[in-house]
Amino acid sequence: MERTLGLIKPDAIAAGYTGKILDRIIQAGFLLRGLKMLHLTRPQAEAFYAVHRERPFFESLVEFMTSGPIVAFVLEKENAVAAYRDLMGATDPAKAAPNTLRALYGQNIERNAVHGSDSPENAQREIAFFFSESELIPLQTPTLAAI
Repeated sequence: MERTLGLIKPDAIAAGYTGKILDRIIQAGFLLRGLKMLHLTRPQAEAFYAVHRERPFFESLVEFMTSGPIVAFVLEKENAVAAYRDLMGATDPAKAAPNTLRALYGQNIERNAVHGSDSPENAQREIAFFFSESELIPLQTPTLAAI
């Protein structure tokens, strides 16, 4: 079993898609191991997206991610990182496969509804950014979705 981090971004929350997105994730066989809603501060957003600091979209990304609340969650499944990335779809919703989260709920390449870790190593780092171990349900413990 593997863990990955997911985020529901401010655009999807403002549009009222939080429940629909979480339902699709659970229906796809993922187990939720942690879940919280928060409003990122500018320093938090800058730290989380530091890998993109030199990219031209960094400033607008930070501005967007601090514009409203987000939902952070930890998912568990075999090959969770790849499976969640498949469920999310391409970064640009216009290029995302039909019925993926971004095709269904994203507005454009910047306001694309969801984030997911891009590797198991980054998943560990990103999960630790948002959650302490005590906030997570242990691996392979049954949850309501599994019962």
